[in-house]
Amino acid sequence: MVRVYVVFYSRTGNTAALAQAVAEGAGRVPDTEVLLRRVAELAPQQVIDQDPRWKATQELLAPIPEADIWEMAETDAVIFGSPTRYGNMTAQLKNFIDQTGPLWVQGRLIDKVAAVFTSNSSLHSGKESTLITMIIPLFHLGFVVSGVSPALPEVERAGSFYGAASTSGPNADIPPTPQDLVVARAEGERVAWIASWIKAGKAALAGPAAGK
Repeated sequence: MVRVYVVFYSRTGNTAALAQAVAEGAGRVPDTEVLLRRVAELAPQQVIDQDPRWKATQELLAPIPEADIWEMAETDAVIFGSPTRYGNMTAQLKNFIDQTGPLWVQGRLIDKVAAVFTSNSSLHSGKESTLITMIIPLFHLGFVVSGVSPALPEVERAGSFYGAASTSGPNADIPPTPQDLVVARAEGERVAWIASWIKAGKAALAGPAAGK
């Protein structure tokens, strides 16, 4: 059994839609368990309550369990998702990653597979810089980082080699396109397969004693 952790932040629901597609793609791989998790909100509740869309998204995503670093450490792959904030990930996801210090000390994330995805308001405007800056701390944690396969036809018009992505428009009211979702599903599936191959390879190299 391979376990894939999909952890994301979403304010208006667009990154959440990508996260759902990523999780769906990972779930296509046989003998895979997918855990969909949202990171903790940092904005004051009174600020959220003043924005109807933000509040509605918060309520919509409430049934999804909150991410936990120790639960994440027990999985084989992690896929991180965040909207763009000035060409970087959100403070909410960065806060979650910054809590992984104990896992770094213990080497708990070394050789697990990781990937990233994002959404933002306009074409370009920080998608790739967000994906790249999300990847950097993953190398520090020892992850084996995966991108989107360049053999995927949809990546010519959607997402990027660094990860799935979507354009939400200036009012964040444009959901991911069908092509965006194809790329997201393919990314999740690829990560799950790589994690499966690594886990099977480790077991084979360890020999029969590994299963005792």
